[in-house]
Amino acid sequence: MRRFHYQFEVRAPLQAVADFHRDTRALRRLTPPPIFVQFHYLEPLAEGSIAEFTLWFGPFPVRWRAVHTQVDEQRGFTDTQVAGPLRFWRHRHIFKALDAQRTLIREEIEYEYPPGMDGWWTRVVYSPLLLRFLFLYRSLITRWILERNRPSQ
Repeated sequence: MRRFHYQFEVRAPLQAVADFHRDTRALRRLTPPPIFVQFHYLEPLAEGSIAEFTLWFGPFPVRWRAVHTQVDEQRGFTDTQVAGPLRFWRHRHIFKALDAQRTLIREEIEYEYPPGMDGWWTRVVYSPLLLRFLFLYRSLITRWILERNRPSQ
């Protein structure tokens, strides 16, 4: 089992971070170009909620179905791929208030590539290097969205 960890701090209260992630627009906002997200079915974030979508890598579609568990508005949630390109994918989003105006966001992913040559492309698209770029992008977008709307101190 492979593991990927990433964390960053955002200058926003915990509630703002929780609200941002609960918004059904979150995945679209957090997906970097040139990838495009097409939703087929999307339930609001809650225990057992389902998200079905296709990630378009240019002309190449990658279909996902994920279920959300361990949903706690103040602490985070987990999304687990139940159908998709990887043999296994579980992504835990963890929120921790550092003080009234700063929140730490931790991303913990456990994943496994499909065996053999059938999944060769997942080893590229979901490589540790590209995951690092993805989460750097996500950290920048999260900060930009949450910090630009922050009231002056």
